[in-house]
This record gives sequence, C-alpha cells and structure tokens, in this order.
Amino acid sequence: MTAPAAPAATPDPPAPPAPAGTVLAGVRRARRRRTLIVTATLAALVLTLAWASLTWGGHTGTVLDYLATSVGAGSGDSSFLIGRLRLPRVVLAVLVGVAFGLAGALFQSVLGNPLASPDILGISGGASLAAAYAIMALGLTGAAVGLFAFGGAATVAAAIYLLAWRGGVTGFRFVLIGVGFAFAINSGIGYLLTRAEVADVRTALVWMVGSIGTPRWNDIAVLAVMVGALLPLVGLAARGLQALQLGDEMAGGLGVRVEPARLLVLVVGVGLAASATAFAGPVAFVAFVSAPIARRLLPSGGLALGAAALVGATVVLGGEFTATHLIGSLEAPVGIVTGAVGAPYLLWLLATEDAGERSA
Repeated sequence: MTAPAAPAATPDPPAPPAPAGTVLAGVRRARRRRTLIVTATLAALVLTLAWASLTWGGHTGTVLDYLATSVGAGSGDSSFLIGRLRLPRVVLAVLVGVAFGLAGALFQSVLGNPLASPDILGISGGASLAAAYAIMALGLTGAAVGLFAFGGAATVAAAIYLLAWRGGVTGFRFVLIGVGFAFAINSGIGYLLTRAEVADVRTALVWMVGSIGTPRWNDIAVLAVMVGALLPLVGLAARGLQALQLGDEMAGGLGVRVEPARLLVLVVGVGLAASATAFAGPVAFVAFVSAPIARRLLPSGGLALGAAALVGATVVLGGEFTATHLIGSLEAPVGIVTGAVGAPYLLWLLATEDAGERSA
C-alpha cells in the first residue's frame, strides 16, 4: 500500500514593509555617517598638508623644537624657521581657503548657478582693480592695499546687486551683470598696467595672481578676527538658504522673508571673499571649485558649507605646498598653481556632467 504524500510546505508570508519613518531615519543616519567620514577625511588631509608644509626638507625635528619653544623650551633657530617663516604661511593659507570655500558655496547655492563665484562675477576683480590702483597710482603698500581691495570688492558687489534688482534678484540676471563687470574691470586693470612703472607693475601682478607671501602674525590675526566674526553669520544665513533652495514661493510659504534672506547670504559671501582677497589676492579657482567638489563627496541634499570650507583650505594649502617646494628653485605664487590645476578639473567636471545628462 502506497504511503500518503506529505503535504506541500506553505511558504512564509512576505515580511511587512518597514514603516516610512524607519526608512527615513535609516537614510538620515547613512547621510550623517557619510558626512562625518568625509569631514574627518578632509580635516585629516588639511592637517597632513600643513604638517608637510612645515616639515618638508627634513625639518621634523625643527618642528618639535618649535613646539617646545612655544612652552618656553626650544631653540631660537627653530622658532625663526617655523614660527616666523613657515607657520604663518600655513595658517594664512588655511584661513584664506576656508573663506574662499565658504564664499563660493554661498554664492552658488543662493543664486542656483555653478558659475556664481566671486572670481567669475567680478567681485575678486573689483578687489584687484582697487589694489592695483593703490599700488601703481598711489604708491601704497601693506595693509593699505588690503583695505583698498576690500573696498573694491564690496563696491562691485553692491553695484551688481543694485543693477540686478527688479523687485527682487534672480540668479541668472545677477550672474550676467557680474560677468559684464568682470570684463569691464579687466579693461581697467589693463589700462593701469600700461600706465605704471615697471617695478609697480611687477608688485601689482604678484598680488593680482594671488600669493600667500610672507605674512606677519598681526595680519593673520586681523584676518582670523574677520573670518571668525563672519562664521556665526554663515550659520544664520544657512538657515534661510536651505529654504531658498526650495524656491521663492515655497520659502515665502515657510515664513522666510525671501529678499532679506538672499541679501544676507550675499553680504556674508562678499565679506568672506573680500577678506581673503585683501590678504592674499584673488587666488584663482578656489571659490569656484570648492563647493562642487564638496557636493560630489557628500550625499545629496545638503549645503555642504563645512566640507566646502575644508576643500578650500585643502586646495590653497596644496597649491602653496606645490608652489613653494615642488616647482624647482622657482617659488611661484599660489594662484598660478591653483589656476593651472583647476582649469583642467573644471573641463573634466563639465565633460562628465554632460555625459551623465546624455545617458540619463
């Protein structure tokens, strides 16, 4: 007699989908984790470049001696080499990079245009024109040149904003007017260069290319105070900026006063760019590229202000290290290095984004 067949196994019922809140919380945790990893990596890269700039050429022991000098037990030679020559340049490079990185991120975010950076819109050019006039026409040097540069950048930014105002400011109009100012400013700089003495022209050209130079601690302290005073305003502007990225109507519906919020972001961005330009010149490409690099490293949906600041510091430090130690016996201004490296990156970035859009 044949045994009865065993009953077929009943498949387990499918698991119920996870609640939407649980999925959203998981996405947020993943984003926070990615942001933390990227931020820590960029900070470590900044510290590595700073240490390399201080110790390049077999001066590791000298750095340790200088650290000992800071607590009252070190050699005078180490204090001069590191404390007077190398460390001020490293600190200034970090401050300038942070300021340019934040300025570029603020401009590009509030105007919704990747071309909206101080060096493209003529704001850095306004600083260059004012500084060139101070050097070649007035014979000024030092802090006076920086003061003229700050005023030039602020004046050009105010003029662009007023001309772009039509019951409000749109990113497209702001960018077009800024590009027009950039061309006009280049003509003014060219005129000054053709009328000045050769020695003054050389000094002005070094400044306009962008150079860390040999800063003094007093100058670094002034820039640190300026950047430190603007950082809380960056946090305040970021609150409104997150709403502005949703569109003016949506931001207004959320209770944000659109034009005052946009104006605050632009003022803070101009202040950061003008401060950095006043002390190091218009270092090419840093403000332009910092935010796009930061956004590629971070998960989508954020402003990436902190990452953009660290990318800016990395770019300036890396350019300064290359210009000082890796270009043979020639110590080139840092702006030459950032421009030479940044332009090919920009072309690659545009090519890859265009290819991605065609394949989408």
